[in-house]
Amino acid sequence: MANYPSDLEIANAANKKPIIEIAKTLDIDEKHLVRFGDDKAKLNTEFTNSLSKNEDGKLILVTAISPTPAGEGKTTTSVGLVDGLCHVGKKAMICLREPSLGPCFGMKGGAAGGGYAQVIPMTDINLHFTGDFHAIGAAHNLLSALIDNHIHWSNELNIDPRRITWKRVVDMNDRSLRDITCGLGGTGNGIPRQSGFDITVASEIMAVFCLASDIDDLQKRIGNIVIGYTRSNEPVRAKELNADGAITALLKDAFQPNLVQTLENNPAFMHGGPFANIAHGCNSVVSTKTALKLADYVVTEAGFGADLGAEKFFDIKCRKSGLKPDAVVLVATTKALKMHGGIKKEDLGSENVDAVSMGCKNLEKHIENIGKFGVPVVVAINDYITDTEKEHTAIINYCKNLGVQCKISSHWEKGGEGAADLAEEVAKIADSNSAEFKTLYDNKMSLWDKTQFIAQNIYGAADIIADKKVRNQFKKLEDDGFGEYPICMAKTQYSFSTDPLLMGAPSGHDVPVREVRLSAGAEFIVVVCGEIMTMPGLPRIPAAEVIGLDENNEIKGLF
Repeated sequence: MANYPSDLEIANAANKKPIIEIAKTLDIDEKHLVRFGDDKAKLNTEFTNSLSKNEDGKLILVTAISPTPAGEGKTTTSVGLVDGLCHVGKKAMICLREPSLGPCFGMKGGAAGGGYAQVIPMTDINLHFTGDFHAIGAAHNLLSALIDNHIHWSNELNIDPRRITWKRVVDMNDRSLRDITCGLGGTGNGIPRQSGFDITVASEIMAVFCLASDIDDLQKRIGNIVIGYTRSNEPVRAKELNADGAITALLKDAFQPNLVQTLENNPAFMHGGPFANIAHGCNSVVSTKTALKLADYVVTEAGFGADLGAEKFFDIKCRKSGLKPDAVVLVATTKALKMHGGIKKEDLGSENVDAVSMGCKNLEKHIENIGKFGVPVVVAINDYITDTEKEHTAIINYCKNLGVQCKISSHWEKGGEGAADLAEEVAKIADSNSAEFKTLYDNKMSLWDKTQFIAQNIYGAADIIADKKVRNQFKKLEDDGFGEYPICMAKTQYSFSTDPLLMGAPSGHDVPVREVRLSAGAEFIVVVCGEIMTMPGLPRIPAAEVIGLDENNEIKGLF
């Protein structure tokens, strides 16, 4: 096997262009940029507001099969695809989420692509970037502080400390903060109560940030956040605490989309970053809509597998924003398919066509699911240097029998040139105007029926199960006027079931609902299933242990 440089080495050796030049390719004048050094910038609100009369380009969603430890390379493929589109002469750009520090220092690594299909500057993007996540964390915790302060002084709203649903957040995997007791130390330190932390990317502020259409909509949604309940069990909103103005002020600059570039100097927006297994997993609406006004083809992605990411992209982001995707790219690797076919990670290096074919059942289920939304799909094989021709042929033939195009893409090794065939096919399908996009379920369905419908139609489940307490939560939310909200499922990303070890395409299982959370600002209901955590923990050997500075004071160890 050939020796390839690491992702970080490739990124550090990149021939970056000044961000001013990248902006010019989109006809963005320098005066509309808020620069962070020479290679990052935000687009000011004046410019984004001026684009309303521009025609929209084609929207292409990149999603993937159910993730495995072998990897699928969804972000890598997204970057490769946009470079491929530009390589074949299309005016294209990409819209991605910003990475979280939690997985960066944990086990998932960074989120800027890989090989010769990356967005840069890789180290900045994966660490503090332009400070958006810090702003979102501060905004969230400001609301937490205002809640406790209100109770401490007079509690005119009669907030029940036992019924506060608003936790605090931190952008780090820290299991010790999942459940805490705060307000200890006497009367000067507030009211003692149980609370906890979520990771910042699970914050409702993050969800609101990414779903808001403009700054006024952002403030309105923040004001509508339900932070808890009174002693008579009536919902209390953030605007009743006069919190919406200050929180919006904290987010004003962060709300402007971030402009960076790919290794091949093509434009990229990275903005917002809700997790897909515990939130809705899409970049901001404002950056996606801005991109559609600037480019003929916009590539974006939804987190984890299509059962989580794509479903939420369609049923939440598109439902709320009016976006209508023109094509979907479903990413798979031979290694991941072999794992879904029952092969252990340590045995993936050997050719195994039978295992690939068995694993394609997972691919097939995702293809079937995407078809329910009326959007045409192309399967992209994220080519790896150990793949064999027979394994590729097996996947291509499997897709052919399903009536779906499948293209091998070698972007990891060859950049945009390696993704040219995929790009041509995707552009052809997007330009055919064959998409007839529709959401999976109607707003008028009950919250229980929506959850059941997703579980049965997307996860292949027999039913959902919940105890009386959870069923009462569903009823309470409907009684309070939130019954028409869409569902945001929080479950393991590794399986169609709630058992992360159950790979392939399981069916007939039950999906246990553990908890229901209201996100009144984001305007969806979070349904927590199985053992999924909204505050992840670090693995036994976290990635942070190998990250540091080298002799030249440059960051090392990121992946």
